[in-house]
Amino acid sequence: MTIPTMMTAGRPDPLGASFDGDGVNFAVFSENASRMVLCLFDDRTGEEVARLDFPERTHHVWHGYVEGLVPGQHYGLRAYGPYRPDQGHRFNPNKLLLDPYARRLTGHPVWHDALMGYEVDTPRQDLSFDRRDSAPYMPRAVVVAPSFDWGDDRAPDTALTDTVIYEAHVKGLTARHPRVPSPGTFRALASDPMLEHYDRLGITAIELLPVQAFLNDRFLVEKGLTNYWGYQTLGFFAPEPRYMETGDIAEFQRMVSRLHAAGIEVILDVVYNHTCEGNEFGPTLSFRGLDNASYYRLLPEDRRYYINDTGTGNTVNAGHPMVLRLIMDSLRYWVEVMHVDGFRFDLAATLGRTQAGFDQRAAFFQAVRQDPVLSRVKLIAEPWDIGPGGYQLGAFPAPFLEWNDRFRDGVRRFWREEPGRVPDLAGRLVGSAPQFDHSGRPATSSVNFLTAHDGFTLTDVVSYNQKHNDANGEGGRDGHNANYSDNMGVEGPTTDSAIRAARAQRRRNMMATLLLSQGTPMILAGDELGNSQQGNNNAYCQDNATSWIDWQAVDDAFLAFTAEMIAFRREHPILRQQMFLHSRERAIDHIEDLFWRRADGNPMRRADWEDPDLRLLTVELRTASGTPAYGALEYALFAVFNAGEATTVVIPEAPAGQGWSLHVETSRPGQPPIPVADHLEMPAHAVAVLVLEHVL
Repeated sequence: MTIPTMMTAGRPDPLGASFDGDGVNFAVFSENASRMVLCLFDDRTGEEVARLDFPERTHHVWHGYVEGLVPGQHYGLRAYGPYRPDQGHRFNPNKLLLDPYARRLTGHPVWHDALMGYEVDTPRQDLSFDRRDSAPYMPRAVVVAPSFDWGDDRAPDTALTDTVIYEAHVKGLTARHPRVPSPGTFRALASDPMLEHYDRLGITAIELLPVQAFLNDRFLVEKGLTNYWGYQTLGFFAPEPRYMETGDIAEFQRMVSRLHAAGIEVILDVVYNHTCEGNEFGPTLSFRGLDNASYYRLLPEDRRYYINDTGTGNTVNAGHPMVLRLIMDSLRYWVEVMHVDGFRFDLAATLGRTQAGFDQRAAFFQAVRQDPVLSRVKLIAEPWDIGPGGYQLGAFPAPFLEWNDRFRDGVRRFWREEPGRVPDLAGRLVGSAPQFDHSGRPATSSVNFLTAHDGFTLTDVVSYNQKHNDANGEGGRDGHNANYSDNMGVEGPTTDSAIRAARAQRRRNMMATLLLSQGTPMILAGDELGNSQQGNNNAYCQDNATSWIDWQAVDDAFLAFTAEMIAFRREHPILRQQMFLHSRERAIDHIEDLFWRRADGNPMRRADWEDPDLRLLTVELRTASGTPAYGALEYALFAVFNAGEATTVVIPEAPAGQGWSLHVETSRPGQPPIPVADHLEMPAHAVAVLVLEHVL
């Protein structure tokens, strides 16, 4: 290759590497650096062929233009400045740094002590200064000029009331599928066999565990493990190389296009609360070396150390204008260039932290809410972190949705027959109003789920009392201890037919509860298939059969049941209302919308709600079309949730010309609707749903 010898002034915007047809403009932010250098590499030999000083600096943005460079050029950065960890500065020009705006990476760091900015195993630890070149162990950034032909691609733009989210891992979902091309890749995820599965199931959005480039932690690599989940971001713009066949970002774009054509939205799980560089003993890969004091929140009393509200060693300084710009630019890039439809924000409480603690008016939330690009996509918060006051369920501003762990725990505890759980279940069925019915927020604000990547699978919830995480190499200390699971008599797999039947019944009950509840439902990929992780409830480092869905052991009956329940939800808008239901007349139609009744048909009273032995809950949901006169009932559902023994349930009296039909009964899945007169013989440990219909 021809070695360029000159870098002209260029421009400070946009940040990153931008090809204009004649050359490439480079722009990188650093408020505290004294010098910035661009390193160019031969993409065939990996040899560093040029070092060019950035000639200009505008408002803390270093910039320069190299004529003749083209897409595909490999590059990195070196930053000069003070090495004063006690003041928060960790500049070390011996360390090759990744451009935070890099659109593509060649791979992953190869662990070596040279990646550290300090001398490892010295008495002064991170206060020392390491002079070894880290370039031999670092991936390169690659200049990209996106040119994917989107054709007539159009976002499905599914209404939240119609949304059913499917949380999945790119590799875990496809690695063991016998019919997909290139298992474990973006291509596989949107291949015909997978599209057929999504269509059969009826989901509307796929929420992908992190696909932004991430790091394999050193402690995992040294144990022969890997960072499987991906919550250690290395590059906020670059797709993760391990999910690509050729490294071309068009592979991701092609996946999105195919999913859109099938009516499936793509939501990304993104990690802007921390980076992969860890605490003061972590590697210098990008942000730390470019401007540690700007990119990270540091302890004010000793800036050598990091604020650790995330539990990962560092916390991104989202309150800094240029760091916030990085986050916003990254989000917009994934929407505008990669065409994704939304984001789930890992440890989102961290993004709302100010010096005074969590604030729903924090700069990040204000920026997103006013942004014309981001305010129109789906935004989902994981509403907690491990810092002081970190649990913030229900505190996020609209239009954010929130993962509702109280729904998960409440449903599990009801179905394992804990005392006094009926009132909690009632609240979860109608959108968790105490948490979300404020500030004009709709019932869809609650993302309801039974399981997620972090924890037991649904099969394991009914098969294990204890976590079994020995393979993670942490002595069983990792993973949640409060799983609210129940093995129903035997720990793990069993040949006992009665236990197997009871477990299958409970899974149906829980899935039915999820899909009959107000809110936005989310299903963990594999739950519909009966997938197990053998009791591992923290498989973050298990890139193997533990986490990969076994497509050879599919529970076809439960798959069919789950698809039927999704279809039932889709067919009955009363289950998908944005308005909260509150057992009172609605101004819009003068119909009282919600009734809680005892098994004998009488209204629930305070003593009933407070009865710790109550195991049965019935609810009638009502609505009307148009604005008929009071009492002109048009449509209703009556649902029974019975975690106790078999009993007789009196059903509400039907208006003239209408009658009740039993559409769902989890102890007899797949049965056609049958008329029901005035009472229902309710089986033990089951869910039943009746629909009010016109009688011919």
